[in-house]
Amino acid sequence: MIKTNFKNCFFGLSILLFAFSNTINGQKKVTEKRNLIQYVDPMIGTAKMGHTYPGATVPFGSVQLSPETDTIAYSLNGKYNGEVYKYCAGYQYEDKTIVGFSHTHFSGTGHSDLGDFLIMPTTGKLQLNPGVASKPLSGYRSAFSHSTEKAEPAYYSVFLEDHKIKAELTATTRVGMHQYTFPKSDEAHIILDLTSGIYNYDKKNVWTFVRVENDTLITGYRQTNGWARTRTVYFAMSFNKPIKSYGQAAQEKSVYRGFWGRFDQTKNFPEMAGQNLKLFFDFDTNEGEKIKIKMALSPVSSAGALENMKKETPDWDFEKVKKQSQEVWNKELNKVQVETIQKEDLVNFYTAMYHAFLGPTEYMDLNGNYKGLDMNVHKAENFTNYTSYSLWDTYRALHPLFNIVQPKRNGDMVSSMLAHSDQSVHKMLPIWSHYANENWCMIGYHSVSVVADAIVKSNISFDAEKALQACVNTAKVPYYDGLEFYMNKGYVPEDKNGASVSKTLEYAYDDWAIAQAAKKLGKTAIYNEFINRSKNYKNVYDEKTGFMRPKLNDGTFKKEFDPLDTHGQGFIEGNSWNYSLYVPQDPANMIQLMGGNEKFKVRLDSLFNMHLPDKYFENTEDITRDGIIGNYVHGNEPSHHVVYLYNWTDSPWKAQDKIRMILKKMYRNGADGLGGNDDFGQMSAWYIFSSLGFYPVAPGSDEYALGSPLLKSAILNLENGKTFEVETVNQSDKNVFVSKVLLNGKELSKPFLKHEDVINGGKITFYMSSKPNKKNFVGK
Repeated sequence: MIKTNFKNCFFGLSILLFAFSNTINGQKKVTEKRNLIQYVDPMIGTAKMGHTYPGATVPFGSVQLSPETDTIAYSLNGKYNGEVYKYCAGYQYEDKTIVGFSHTHFSGTGHSDLGDFLIMPTTGKLQLNPGVASKPLSGYRSAFSHSTEKAEPAYYSVFLEDHKIKAELTATTRVGMHQYTFPKSDEAHIILDLTSGIYNYDKKNVWTFVRVENDTLITGYRQTNGWARTRTVYFAMSFNKPIKSYGQAAQEKSVYRGFWGRFDQTKNFPEMAGQNLKLFFDFDTNEGEKIKIKMALSPVSSAGALENMKKETPDWDFEKVKKQSQEVWNKELNKVQVETIQKEDLVNFYTAMYHAFLGPTEYMDLNGNYKGLDMNVHKAENFTNYTSYSLWDTYRALHPLFNIVQPKRNGDMVSSMLAHSDQSVHKMLPIWSHYANENWCMIGYHSVSVVADAIVKSNISFDAEKALQACVNTAKVPYYDGLEFYMNKGYVPEDKNGASVSKTLEYAYDDWAIAQAAKKLGKTAIYNEFINRSKNYKNVYDEKTGFMRPKLNDGTFKKEFDPLDTHGQGFIEGNSWNYSLYVPQDPANMIQLMGGNEKFKVRLDSLFNMHLPDKYFENTEDITRDGIIGNYVHGNEPSHHVVYLYNWTDSPWKAQDKIRMILKKMYRNGADGLGGNDDFGQMSAWYIFSSLGFYPVAPGSDEYALGSPLLKSAILNLENGKTFEVETVNQSDKNVFVSKVLLNGKELSKPFLKHEDVINGGKITFYMSSKPNKKNFVGK
């Protein structure tokens, strides 16, 4: 027995030594998976302006099955209702009632759509309207308490107090699975409300159609005219128990009724169609009986949805589906294994990883079929098709993060963008697209940044020359958002096209990104053309004020100008103080333009130290005091690179304590833990990069700017089988400055890291101190 135990211990020790041993050139392979889902808190960001949802989904999943906590309409008395903004993800932590559980959601966005196929289990008298939050018994909604609520990756549960029902949700990529534990009742109902949606308004539903195929299977579709104006989602819905009876709420009478009046369509009629369908399915239940539902989605057909259901959830084992989906999450989270001083930081890090992996989302059936921008059915050949590109946000850090930890997916996302371009009548790459629609939200053409970053970093699983040409085509559509003026004058005139300075600056960066891709591919003419366009930022710089400033069509600067104001000054979602620093492609020349090293350092210091009065953002929906440090607005994306600009001065150390301050102030545990909209993972990607100690200031470059890592250590398990380690020495909450950095044992003289140094595997070591080493690096 002693010999056996010794042998087992030696074998176990050998496994651990193998799992955590080092070899040459970063070839270390970590085989031991950790249980990391325990550190994810999906409730973070569900309060205030985080706009995240707590429900069940898998990484990049087509289904996001999550609770809705109210039915705030998009308009009130014919005008935009500002209250709806809180409900971009359908859920607000402060609410006391749940309306139901729908299957599609955006994470962290500042505008919205979706909320398809809301299901609500109820008992007692049948009610087909949700009622109002102040009187939950006035409808099918229910009161709930956070004390009975549980949110994990791929799992959500809550007790619906008014109906005495425990609701549990899990999901696969294309199927949402519900499990409702009922009390004893001969009046148990499942409501399927096809009128419900996020950012809802009258006539948003174009058409809904339902077939009761048999006593357990329902199929149909919903077409809406919202942010995506021709969006159609198909479904197949299956029960684990035969329906006792079913029906629909009476619909408004139409001028033309056809000959359907010969039927009573409100009860047990198996075919239903109309703009506003509200359905019910009745059951008898025993105490503790579980009614289970599978809702599968498809972008193409109900037959496709049914096939997705059969393959992804072939049985009714809820716990099995939950376990498998959580294992998928654990695999993805283990791509970065970290150690922190505080558990709170561990929760923040893996919740950020979770949020970063929520989108873009897969958009195709298991057989590869999807609906394209041209409304025709296409098949994704040799790539996974994705949708929901919040590119104004995510080009900055999320897609660069994917080029490290999700390179295969990011390559497929570029392929999806190229398919979009092929199907576009404008022959443009996406601006902000979802569900076979371009919604044209926000400015710039930042898909070219995503394409260029992949090309420059050699993450190419697509036709790179075709991709470059798609970038060029996108940058030359004259009727797109002031581009004609930009190409002719070198800037967008404010009196011809609003938010002109923001557009000029962002177009100039995008042009630089195109130039970098062209350089990589040896396309000299394209490089020369776009590198010259990338210098257009100089055309909106006003030497007299020292700020980027709106210029008019006649070449003069707009007279009325306040660099602190967010409105009417030529900027979008930012003021001139922040946006004037948006030249990520050319920081060194920007610094010279603004007076040189010493003046620029004072300017950056002032940004973080000054006070921004409330009046400058009180009428801005997505900016609150929670997301602001001085006049630095971390709660919005144009400033995300700014703190790293110190690396282009002679004082890179000035960035280090500020980075740590931002990490602590803008990211916390708890429902209100985000300092602004997560914006489909961009806020989270900033946290991940900055916690690791480096950041992509200019995607399309092969360099990262170094900062001050928050972690004790990290292991990046790369798809190529190699690992990149981050190690800190003397790490603590007080030791926020970096005294020196070693890369594979050699000291760095500049505060930058090459992409190839990461992707080829290796080790970077930060030596931390409570005092700045003002000579540790020479800036650029």
